[in-house]
Amino acid sequence: MIDDEWRRWIAENLLLDASPEHVHAVLIEHGFEREHALCEIDSTLNSPYFLAGARLRNRLRKREWMFSVYGELNRMRRGADEIERHAGLSRDAFYEQFYFQNRPVIVTGMIDSWPARRRWNFDYFRARCARAEVEVQFGREADANYEINQPSHRRAMRFGDYVDLVERAGVTNDFYMTANNASRNRVALAALWDDVPPIGEYLDAAAADAGYFWFGPAGTKTPFHHDLTNNLMAQVIGRKRVLLVPFTDTAHMYNHLHCYSQVDGGALDVERFPSFEQAHVIECTLEPGELLFLPIGWWHYVEALDASVTMTYTSFLERNDFARTYSTYREL
Repeated sequence: MIDDEWRRWIAENLLLDASPEHVHAVLIEHGFEREHALCEIDSTLNSPYFLAGARLRNRLRKREWMFSVYGELNRMRRGADEIERHAGLSRDAFYEQFYFQNRPVIVTGMIDSWPARRRWNFDYFRARCARAEVEVQFGREADANYEINQPSHRRAMRFGDYVDLVERAGVTNDFYMTANNASRNRVALAALWDDVPPIGEYLDAAAADAGYFWFGPAGTKTPFHHDLTNNLMAQVIGRKRVLLVPFTDTAHMYNHLHCYSQVDGGALDVERFPSFEQAHVIECTLEPGELLFLPIGWWHYVEALDASVTMTYTSFLERNDFARTYSTYREL
């Protein structure tokens, strides 16, 4: 008997342009009677609900076409395969050329005076905050969906013990202190915050958002996703490899849930995800002392090449509250 779950599958695949013959063959392979399967497919194709879904599909395809044209025009720019690097980029240039135009950029020379650039190391962390109780994500390597399931990976421990763990870890993605742990860690590690004063050229120094502290060994990963805000990454210790894909290529990112992609940035598999070959992937390495502006909607995968510490910020001088109108947290 073809139940509602199979009917949903039939409708979804027909809307995605699978031929009725292919859908019928799959149903036969799963043991459904030939005539019954034909009847279900015919009923689906003639349903007013399916026809309404087809109209919505066409509207979405129109939008995807417009995005694809915009993406193609962007690729025609000189240097489109690299992230621009600028030394000491002025406020006006940053906002006019990158923030408002939704373009990433790497900026150098803006945090050279940070005390953190001179002070932060394992010994300093232990001396300042060894007894502070912090929250860390553990057990990530045993869970392919560690980012989606991150609430279940939280563990409390002393910061000094975590520093020891990172120092002797080698290469691993099994544990990582990220922005998802910020609510507890911002208070616990308050003694470190004076070492990373506000970047007043781009950020609101009076904002309540004092930034997010990311700390882990070489090998830590943040899977492909897009943010709901514009973000600024400040690399303090170590290097990070970053893969970026413009928001205009979202149709090729296998975005199945909320802001997440099924594509593994650490092991790209175009046989499993063939449409990803059409995505415009831009790679860069973020060095200590550099800032990376991540525009809202841009897909990014991040992997630490060394034990690293990164600060991230969302408190820009210009509007950055776009997430208040976002509602698509569910399965897509």
